[in-house]
Amino acid sequence: MAAAAENEITLDPKRDRLVITASSLGTVFEWYDFFVYGILAALIGKLFFPADNPTAATLASLAIFGAGFGVRPLGAILFGYFGDKIGRKYTFLVTITLMGVATAAIGLLPTFETAGVWAAGLLLLMRCLQGLALGGEYGGAAIYVAEHAPDGKRGQYTSWIQASVAGGFLLAVIVVLITRHAMSTEAFEAWGWRVPFLTSILLLAVSLYMRLKLSESPVFKAMKAAGTTSKNPFVESFKYPGNIGRLFVALFGVAAGLTVIYYTSQFGTLYFLTGTARVPEEDALLYMAVGAALAAPTYVACGWLSDKWGRKRMLLLGYGLSIIGVFPIFWMMADAANPALARATVSNPVTLSLPACDFNVLNRTHETECAQALNFLTKRGIAYSKQSSETLGLKVGDSQLQGFDEKAYVAALEKAGYPDKSDPAQRQPWKIILAVFLMVALSGMTYGQVAAILVEMFPAKIRYTSMSIPYHIGAGYFGGFLPYISQYIVAQTGQPFSGLWYTVGVTALAFVVALIWLPETSGKTKLD
Repeated sequence: MAAAAENEITLDPKRDRLVITASSLGTVFEWYDFFVYGILAALIGKLFFPADNPTAATLASLAIFGAGFGVRPLGAILFGYFGDKIGRKYTFLVTITLMGVATAAIGLLPTFETAGVWAAGLLLLMRCLQGLALGGEYGGAAIYVAEHAPDGKRGQYTSWIQASVAGGFLLAVIVVLITRHAMSTEAFEAWGWRVPFLTSILLLAVSLYMRLKLSESPVFKAMKAAGTTSKNPFVESFKYPGNIGRLFVALFGVAAGLTVIYYTSQFGTLYFLTGTARVPEEDALLYMAVGAALAAPTYVACGWLSDKWGRKRMLLLGYGLSIIGVFPIFWMMADAANPALARATVSNPVTLSLPACDFNVLNRTHETECAQALNFLTKRGIAYSKQSSETLGLKVGDSQLQGFDEKAYVAALEKAGYPDKSDPAQRQPWKIILAVFLMVALSGMTYGQVAAILVEMFPAKIRYTSMSIPYHIGAGYFGGFLPYISQYIVAQTGQPFSGLWYTVGVTALAFVVALIWLPETSGKTKLD
């Protein structure tokens, strides 16, 4: 019956435009909600989690870096279950409502100054609700569009969902920049930061208006009419013949690879510009916005190409180019963003003499001098070599310092040519934007066709659950822990670019898994 329904899917331009527009706009808004938190995370950390409070610091670490990612697989299980039981449409109506309400609520929360630890706890709760909602949104939107798409156009149709993720990041950047420019820095940090979160209410209203016009997907309606929907989608996802293998391929061969490339192109690039290259946050966001906007069409282009050339081929090509291209792109970005830093690294290398040191880059506060020194150099993006010693010391140029004194370290580095900030007069904006464009384009090559790949891999009765679980485990853990792991590698090696090895390593793993076990699905004509 489901197969028959699939054969009845025909081109209906008016219907297809509504399906793609409503699903894509909802995805834009939902990812806007998720990303606006990430962009403002540093400010939110200062407002909700004082550094001298260990409990609040722990909550900050969980809330800002981990909680929203960690609960995404739970959202995938929960909403995947309902998506396979009661339908695609109603499930993603619930997910976008939950995301919009949780995001707007962040804009109304009291800060630590007025509510103490309760403020941090409420923020953690809202962040978890955001992650829970996001765990159900992507699968619903991707499946809904794919199950409406005619044969030969599934990659093209679903690529708009992937482009919408980039669109959500772009919209978040634009709203934050506009809000910052509309008021003083003091006003923004006092209350203006709430505006991007409260804007979510307006976006939610628009999205609900669009999505309420939609009808259920033809594939699910056919299953419902035939009485073939799954009784327990979660259990069946692991019992359906051959599905465990498909879940692992989807996780390690698809989700893990595209996720680390995507997060490197977005958050990795932003953190690199503001941290290592010392570019002011507002300038970095502007470069990111322009580069991402120019590269956004690559998501749709690669989805369209995957219909013609093959999804697996496009994915492997994107993986291969990412493996060989990520280091040169970031080298170009660093040279363009802070040429003085690049020159100083070559002419006056830094050497840190270290005793045995217990340093954890994830700690909000560092008690020992050696940990403080390591944290300082890591956050500043200074390349350094280590040598064992009984006492802590820093050598740069003709300066030799004992112990750790941040002001003395800054003075010695500046004397040796290490700038505290990127000099706008020496900066090359066009080259920074080009680097951002190339990274986002690599993401487009690996992400543009992924909705079609995952939808085509799994049977309709358990599709929502089966594709959502590996996707959100990959995004939540391989992507969510990217800042942790990459910063840890930087701290351990003393090289600001070495964190990129995490991206390269995970992408190489995904390349091998996809090459050997991922089937080519672009010629599939049935979604039953």
